[in-house]
Amino acid sequence: MRDVAIVGAGPAGAVLAARLARTGLDVALIERARSWRWRAGGVFASPAAMDALRRAGLDAATLDRVARPIPAMRLETTRGAVVRLTYGADGGGPPAVGFDRSALDPALVDLARAAGATILAGVTVRDVRLGVAGGPSTLDLIGTEEAQLQARIVVGADGASSLIARTAGVARPVRLAPRVGLSHHLPDPRGDVPLEARMQVLRDGYIGIAPVPGGRLNVGIVLGRSWLPALGAHGATAVAARIVADLPATDADGTDAPWRRGAPCDRVAGAAPLGVRVTRRAGPGWFLVGDAAGFLDPFTGEGIHRALVSAELASLAILAALRARDGAGPAARAYDRAMSRRFAAKDAVSWLVQAFLTRPMLFEYAARRLAARPGVRATMGLVMGDLVPATHGLDPRFLAALLAP
Repeated sequence: MRDVAIVGAGPAGAVLAARLARTGLDVALIERARSWRWRAGGVFASPAAMDALRRAGLDAATLDRVARPIPAMRLETTRGAVVRLTYGADGGGPPAVGFDRSALDPALVDLARAAGATILAGVTVRDVRLGVAGGPSTLDLIGTEEAQLQARIVVGADGASSLIARTAGVARPVRLAPRVGLSHHLPDPRGDVPLEARMQVLRDGYIGIAPVPGGRLNVGIVLGRSWLPALGAHGATAVAARIVADLPATDADGTDAPWRRGAPCDRVAGAAPLGVRVTRRAGPGWFLVGDAAGFLDPFTGEGIHRALVSAELASLAILAALRARDGAGPAARAYDRAMSRRFAAKDAVSWLVQAFLTRPMLFEYAARRLAARPGVRATMGLVMGDLVPATHGLDPRFLAALLAP
């Protein structure tokens, strides 16, 4: 009998395993992949994510290895407006970063292992039977001699199609039009020199370019429904290459942006659905963290930071649940409330941004106002980077300053 079984060894699952194992709990971290492989996911993050990784226990040398400083995010609209978001760096704060997930994710698993967690790699959870009346949950496993595993608490850190969320009956479709995510890396002949990230709005979609360690650029593309015929006819790799080739060059690219012609460093990975919605994030004997706990909008970003915060909050709630005499229900409800308090306003900002994206003329109007108004632009960067409460972005005075002619 384990104290905690965590399904999924991404950043949220690994950090949660490390935090719990340090307290002396018997923790199993279950990951279906035998070794790290590229999956479509976030790499760009504000300085808040670096702070969360320090709190999780990553040392300075590891952080230097897995993260590349990014001085600003350059947002470009279809009609040529450019908004430069610095996430507080222009005021003397630390810069945003691009993560090398091939280094970050294994480093976090190593952190969990060093803390005493048992790592079950190459193991798939086929089925889960959640405990009733305070009893343990049972996980059916494939890929290990231990065909079943029982745990007092089971945690879903298993992403957008979480088995734990579906088993608990809390998974719901997100209320957004269907979107497909594509992501891969390209070599950059400029090496690891400081470069801005880019977010280029497309017709019915957008593309993000983020520098990461190792002289590479991460390419993340989100496409709406109108792109589905092209994806079906030509495939993800060809569509991604065409979108990259059509990107307008910037001053940092030089005259011909040679990085766009490089052979991809990895396969083009796809992701759908992009939005995740759950009615609850926890219940007696089970918890959800990371994307499994709900994620709306890659455009406003900070999925990595949100995942790390969910691991912090869940660790406190799980410890309380295991120590409680009145069952895990109160601790689960406390975690759900804490997540709502932390991210409800950010979700509202994300919905607002999505509403603007579906109305190109309105988005263009807002972008040009941001470009021309430094104070408003600085606040928006801090809100999007989770560096100030997201309620700042919903304040009527901020919205008036943003939208006034």
